[in-house]
Amino acid sequence: MSADCIFCKIVTGAIPCNKIYEDDDVIAFHDIKPAASVHFLIVPKLHIESLKDCDASHQALLGKVMLLVPKLAAKQGLAGFKTLINTGREGGQEVFHIHVHVIGGGPRAA
Repeated sequence: MSADCIFCKIVTGAIPCNKIYEDDDVIAFHDIKPAASVHFLIVPKLHIESLKDCDASHQALLGKVMLLVPKLAAKQGLAGFKTLINTGREGGQEVFHIHVHVIGGGPRAA
């Protein structure tokens, strides 16, 4: 855990979220600034800054996250979806704790 990481604070319950899934390894919740009518994040509980910081020891965790994507997307009513992992400041990453965006369902209502 990182004391100044917003996602670590969500994992510990210090900051509330609109949670859709949680187990021992990951938490998934709706994005607070959705880019579409359905937009949620899957966040490993282990603090890893970005995808470029992953190594072979993270393989099972990353695989678990990716296999959760279609399951959680279906539960959110999505037949199709986009996944996005921003990596590094230059890659558009704003929160430096690895996470997967799952986006679908068309434009969000204004």
